[in-house]
Amino acid sequence: MEAHSLLSEDSLASAFVKVKEEDVAMSVEGMYHNAQELNGEAKKRISNLHDNLTDNESVELQRGRTSLPHSQSETQIKPSCRSSLYFHDGLRSVDFVLVWDDLLKQSNSAASQEKRKVFERNLQREGLELEYEKRETSGLNFIKVHATLEVLRRYSEILKLRMPMREELCHIEKDNKMNPLLHATMYLSQKIPALQEVHEKTNSLLDSLSSYADRIMGHFYVDTKVFPPRSYRFTAVYSRDKEYLFDIHSKGFFTPAIRSRIVQFILDRERFTETQGDDFAFGIERLINQWVYTAAYPLHDGELRVPGSMRNTLYTEWAAVNKCLRYQPLDYVKEYFGVKIGLYFAWLGFYTHMLIPASVVGVICFIYSCLTLYGDFPSEDICNKRLNIIMCPTCDHFCDYWNLEETCLHAKVTYLFDNPSTVFFAIFMSFWAAMFLELWKRYSAEITHRWDLTGFDIQEEHSRPQYLARLKNVNNVTNMKEPHVPFWRMKVPATVLSFSVVLLLVSLAVAAVIAVVLYRMSVLAALAVQGESYINSYALLFTTSTAASINLCCIMGFNWIYNWLAKYLTELELLRTQTEFDDSLTLKIYLLQFVNYYASIFYTAFFKGKFVGRPGEYNTFFGYRQEECGPGGCLMELCIQLAIIMVGKQIMNSILEMIMPLFYKWLNTLKVKTGLGEGQKSHRSYYQWVKDFKLVDWGPQGLFPEYLEMVLQYGFVTIFVSAFPLAPFFALLNNILEMRLDAKKLLTYFRRPVTQRVRDIGVWYRILDSIGKLSVITNGFIIAFTSDFIPHVVYTTAVSQHNSLQGFLNFSLSVFNTSDLEPGSEPYNSSYVNVTECRYADYREPPNVANKYDRTAMYWYILAARLAFVVVFENVVAVVMIVVHWCIPDISNRLRDQIRQEAYITNEIIIHQETLRARGCNFGGVTGSGDGDRNPCAHLGHFSGSDVDLSMLAGHELETTDITRKRLAWETHSSDHSETV
Repeated sequence: MEAHSLLSEDSLASAFVKVKEEDVAMSVEGMYHNAQELNGEAKKRISNLHDNLTDNESVELQRGRTSLPHSQSETQIKPSCRSSLYFHDGLRSVDFVLVWDDLLKQSNSAASQEKRKVFERNLQREGLELEYEKRETSGLNFIKVHATLEVLRRYSEILKLRMPMREELCHIEKDNKMNPLLHATMYLSQKIPALQEVHEKTNSLLDSLSSYADRIMGHFYVDTKVFPPRSYRFTAVYSRDKEYLFDIHSKGFFTPAIRSRIVQFILDRERFTETQGDDFAFGIERLINQWVYTAAYPLHDGELRVPGSMRNTLYTEWAAVNKCLRYQPLDYVKEYFGVKIGLYFAWLGFYTHMLIPASVVGVICFIYSCLTLYGDFPSEDICNKRLNIIMCPTCDHFCDYWNLEETCLHAKVTYLFDNPSTVFFAIFMSFWAAMFLELWKRYSAEITHRWDLTGFDIQEEHSRPQYLARLKNVNNVTNMKEPHVPFWRMKVPATVLSFSVVLLLVSLAVAAVIAVVLYRMSVLAALAVQGESYINSYALLFTTSTAASINLCCIMGFNWIYNWLAKYLTELELLRTQTEFDDSLTLKIYLLQFVNYYASIFYTAFFKGKFVGRPGEYNTFFGYRQEECGPGGCLMELCIQLAIIMVGKQIMNSILEMIMPLFYKWLNTLKVKTGLGEGQKSHRSYYQWVKDFKLVDWGPQGLFPEYLEMVLQYGFVTIFVSAFPLAPFFALLNNILEMRLDAKKLLTYFRRPVTQRVRDIGVWYRILDSIGKLSVITNGFIIAFTSDFIPHVVYTTAVSQHNSLQGFLNFSLSVFNTSDLEPGSEPYNSSYVNVTECRYADYREPPNVANKYDRTAMYWYILAARLAFVVVFENVVAVVMIVVHWCIPDISNRLRDQIRQEAYITNEIIIHQETLRARGCNFGGVTGSGDGDRNPCAHLGHFSGSDVDLSMLAGHELETTDITRKRLAWETHSSDHSETV
């Protein structure tokens, strides 16, 4: 009897809920969606008839000779863009498109036809609806895919998607309390006339300044007329058991991004053969690789240059170069392209904004260098022809003596990047790198919360199909625990192979650097063979520039090899999720690219000219003397290399990024036009699925080259910034255009990507953090050992009587007796006569003492000062970075309280709605009683985190007290009843 009464109550409650649902659904939107569902049922019957067709009829249907019935036949009228986003009934949206080419031999084979037949039948059994278009003249066959409401509901629960809750449940009362101090000020201003006059004048001035500032910043902020601010709503993990929390029939509840993601999830896991022997016979990617299908992609929401679509709005208001100074509409970018691409543009925009102060300081340091150029004593002494300083030959036998005055230009340019302001800028950039990462974490927390990624856990991500297929034969008795990778049989061999190949590629990059070094040595020797004094500033600049250009070409060539090998090695590692796969691939390629791009720069900064020896006793390399730095050190050559590799790489990448997609788009366009006569144009080419086929596939690693380019640039900006203070400025100019060019490229040349949900920028943050720590070390060593800053400081403080650099040139050059040259190394056919002594850059004893050519005491003083500077510099910067990290929390207190408050309110809403549901009341905030109309958590809208905790504790205590009281009353009633009996 009791069970029957409970069942009756549940039945009445469900009937009551159903009635209320129908009442709510009697809006225009509801009727539209109901009609859509009725039409979907009709189409399901047609789909079931399709399964009963014979094999020949199915093939004919796929080729377009037989199509699903629709209202009107094809006409020569140009179709509208919006109509091509739906099935022929005009109600069901096209969520995905499959394409195959019957002119290809592989696609038209019997095996491919059977695979298509099985694959499409399995898609329909899964609940997807297919509609076949007529065969194009070019041989292309388009199959439109639609995800029904039932499929969306089922897979939203499987994927644990967080969906917005009903709007009436998300209403929170605002705190209208006034600041007590402001309230007291306003009260006094009303009571005292003089204060009221001051208050009015002050408000008038502040209002005018605020209005003026708003007008200026209005040119930079996002235009709210074009991109209205999105309303914030609470979200919850979707569950069909709790659908009363969601308005699944509202327009836009299942966005196109969610629809395409669900369809892609099904396509990646559906089998295309009925035999169970082939473990890898699944997934659209494998079918495309086997040419069974040519492409699979979701559609853009409209024409690029025709108003009325979000694609056109983003193209005109975001991707346009004339909008490069405006903030980005990140919420709309995320809504259209997904979280992963939205986070990339958020990071790129933040990085570009952070480059502004670094660029300003760098330009100020460069201007200071230009203003003080002619006050530098060492460079002025080099350019002084009256000194007539004869330098020792730079190579054996072929090179002649040369005059130091010939390097005047080299010395002047070197001073622009080697002066006291460089040290200040290096320290500033070390602090900037620490601030950048800390502020990004804080900004990322805001973005993560706004895009509802706070509770996202990577462990919730589903396994890659390739991972599960490779591990199918692993013993898994209960079928509950996910298969794991065997450590000794699969993990160790894959790791050893990856490590070995990476070492081989690193060695290849080092060999390329050695080859460039040999090129520089041979060029300098070849110029000296001419018998004239070509070893001057121009020869040094020419050799350094051409060597850097050759190195850049080697870098671009190795990139193609590295990318392919890294992807192959990562596939062997059997990583579970797509995020883990992307992170491992990213780490490998970046390590290889790091060596590829920075090996030659590290050589110039830390090894070139440091171990050459001295005249008469040079250290040789393959029988040749090692390269020497110029009289001003190697900093000038380092600066040239940085400028050429960094700027040249950015220019080359920008050109390739625009040319390559355009080339591939042209190839796809040729494919669409195949079979058409000259001047003939098919009216079907106006359909959106045909236009999008002409575009280039984005791919799962589409963002990798974009991140890689920016992170490599970040390395140039931080690791070697002391050698090239203008690096942040050039990076800023590049990034302002890079944001818009990337946006234009995505909207113009690429098909719409399938959205991917990620928590943050992934392994790139750890790479950026490692670069920041490495930059502190490299900048300290560049200032101490590559530049002449420490010798200048030692000379002015310990040697110079005037505390200036006057006489430093003579102090830094040692004397060598030409009679001590090794036999056979003397210059032949020298243009200098009776040269008894020459000078060279080092701190050694003169030839007229007992311990000639030994290191002087000053050399050891300077070396000790260099090491001391490195220790002090790195420790000071490290302490400051720790203080910055401590002062700037990863998440603000306000946001932390807001997250806790929203989590609590969401749980309270669920508990309240579950209670109403158990009592037989309607859900959605509308109940039978007057109290049910009110959000039970509206009073918590202005609570802080501690207030929420207190409220939770108080609520728990009240509930406990109430339950205890009811239990005692029930026990008393039971005892009384038993006594009566």
